Amino acid sequence: MSYYEENNPNISFCFYAFCCSYLFICTRKKNNPDAQLKETFYKKYKKEVQAYDKKDFDTLFLDFFKKQRDASLTLTQEEFYTYTIKIAIYSEKLGLLYKDQKDESQRAKQEWFDKNYSDYLNSKK
Repeated sequence: MSYYEENNPNISFCFYAFCCSYLFICTRKKNNPDAQLKETFYKKYKKEVQAYDKKDFDTLFLDFFKKQRDASLTLTQEEFYTYTIKIAIYSEKLGLLYKDQKDESQRAKQEWFDKNYSDYLNSKK
């Protein structure tokens, strides 16, 4: 063991935690071919959605569900991810506004972020 490790045993734990987190993120991105597109939309719409009020969000949310349920309409990949990522961002915003609901809003954000276009297309069949 080096002098640094002997005097700071947490360094090994931190390094281990970092490696595990990195592997988890890499695995998720490999399993989701649309991950890069989602990240791009997240960066593109984050400031816009953070400025939304409840009325703006309700309009977005209802519009998404109307279009999703319309049997004669199939959203494009871009349209689908625009809706789902914006909803995820708004969920994140709620966690920042209401600290007591942070965990719940993070779960909601992740659920919306994890939605896949291929699953949506399969539901249209």
